[in-house]
Amino acid sequence: MKKNTIEEHTKSKLILFFLSLFCGIMIIASFALEFTNSPLKDAVGVVLTPIQSGINQAGGWFSGKMDYFEDNLKLVAENEELKSQVDQLTVENTQLLQDKDELNSLRDLYELDHKYETYEKVGARVISRDDSSNWFSTFTIDKGTNDGLAVDMNVMSGAGLVGIITDVGPNWATVRSIIDDYSNVSAQITETEDTCIIAGDLSLTDEGTVRLVKLNDPNSKAKVGDTVVTSQISDIFLPGILIGYISEIGVDSNNLTSSGLVSTVVDFKDIKEVLVIKNLKQKAE
Repeated sequence: MKKNTIEEHTKSKLILFFLSLFCGIMIIASFALEFTNSPLKDAVGVVLTPIQSGINQAGGWFSGKMDYFEDNLKLVAENEELKSQVDQLTVENTQLLQDKDELNSLRDLYELDHKYETYEKVGARVISRDDSSNWFSTFTIDKGTNDGLAVDMNVMSGAGLVGIITDVGPNWATVRSIIDDYSNVSAQITETEDTCIIAGDLSLTDEGTVRLVKLNDPNSKAKVGDTVVTSQISDIFLPGILIGYISEIGVDSNNLTSSGLVSTVVDFKDIKEVLVIKNLKQKAE
């Protein structure tokens, strides 16, 4: 469209030029005959007068057209400039949102680091996850044996426990999270000191919960809102790491145990960075 506008503008200029040239020639001829009374002067006047009038009208029309085309070209240029500015602002806004998200994540890790300051930790980024799930049930991080990582090291993010390292290479490690179907974590309810098992169940992940099972006291005073952390008796999980809060609890049909659900403090839909505790359980005791 911009090319067609430029071509029309050029054609209009050429037409106006040739008409102006012709008019100029006729004016000169008229001026040359100004001092004669010959029939030629009258003939030129007869020819020139309507031509001059027509040229004046055409000139006004073409001048208006030229102004229109020039204004149109300016509008096109301004529109392109505005589009460019919008694109740039969109890019900058997206970058700001990404920076804000990363800043929030780093702030959470900083607070987590101070909360568990007695443990030696190393930060890592998530580089891939299990393609068969939309959740971070198993995923890979960008640190490995070259950074001192080993199997069974505890992994944290957000406000608490994510999972544990199950495999490791020189510059990578695989993490199995507590929401995975094969995950079982020995846990403790802080308010009552009751022990239980936190069992992963991917069918509950949309609710942001894991199962609380094997609470062996049917008369436990554990209630909704109580805090659940890793217990002292776990073989691989270090004690006192926050898992979540009880969202549902009740006595089982056998009247011997209680079970329920725990809302996790980690958002397993979105994990970008983690902290790996380099202390192993057997070395921490």
